[in-house]
Amino acid sequence: MKNSFFCIDAHTCGNPVRLVAGGAPMLPHLPIAERRELFVERHDWVRQALMFEPRGHDVMSGAILYPPYRDDCDVAVLFIEVSGCLPMCGAGTIGLVTSALQEGLVTPRVPGKLALETPAGRVDVEYRMEDGRVSSVKMLNVTSYLHATDVAVEIEGVGRLTVDIAYGGNYYAVVEPQQNWPGLEGAKASTLISLSQKLRSALASVIDPVHPLDERIRGVHHVIWCDQPDNPQIDGRCAVFYGEQAIDRSPGGTGTSARMAQLHGRGRLAVGQDFRHQSLIGTTFTGRVESQTTLGTYTAIQPSVTGWARVIGYNTLIVDDEDPLAHGFQIT
Repeated sequence: MKNSFFCIDAHTCGNPVRLVAGGAPMLPHLPIAERRELFVERHDWVRQALMFEPRGHDVMSGAILYPPYRDDCDVAVLFIEVSGCLPMCGAGTIGLVTSALQEGLVTPRVPGKLALETPAGRVDVEYRMEDGRVSSVKMLNVTSYLHATDVAVEIEGVGRLTVDIAYGGNYYAVVEPQQNWPGLEGAKASTLISLSQKLRSALASVIDPVHPLDERIRGVHHVIWCDQPDNPQIDGRCAVFYGEQAIDRSPGGTGTSARMAQLHGRGRLAVGQDFRHQSLIGTTFTGRVESQTTLGTYTAIQPSVTGWARVIGYNTLIVDDEDPLAHGFQIT
């Protein structure tokens, strides 16, 4: 059997976002969190074929649009990445909104605003248009919180690392400079990937965070390596690890949200305060703690993240079962 997929390719501050505009599998009209489970069970080959090599690569991310189940949303979104079918993706949101609006795939009910139904909950977006192009996207992300502080693990070849666990749509191990990790200065991406793999493995036997309102969202799958700014226009630097061997080229939308939740939980970032966050390649998001709230028994924040994306091409991708590598592969 041969399947074809029409995709709009973009990047959000350097990180690729592939929007599947045609060829995606039909799913029952259910809440998107339930459709996500069905997609993973029955159609995960689509994610692997479009995200893995030879059509994708280690840092590829993407999204598929569906009709919303919720009456208060304009569109429903499934996030597909090399790391799986995620509950939420911030860079993916900024990229898919830019592509969908510029290419006429979505017509908002209210100009300048878009409501997304994601597996992690409703995400509201505000955007600016200039000469037919989306110039910026502000994402009002899901409620984020600091789950645990000072979680210590032993890392082979490194020693003890102490991290915080925070949620911003995905769970993150938040690592700040300390005795056995001096910071991002001079750090190589390959070194960060290796350290992240070891840290994630060590944490798996120590802590298993579960979302207070949705037990389907659980586990530490991402790592955000944080450091102090190297210029006065920036509040913090980071490198976000996800998947098996990927470093986000953007500062990370859910990562920035998790970082702000961690800083707020530790009393270092106030409500109403901006947080200008820089990626490993120098691109930036502007985060903001919009308000303080609760999530279950936890003190939490409502974060926003503002960034930009650019459409860079159109792809018609073929998945032919006669190809021995049709459904993609990873080198791990």
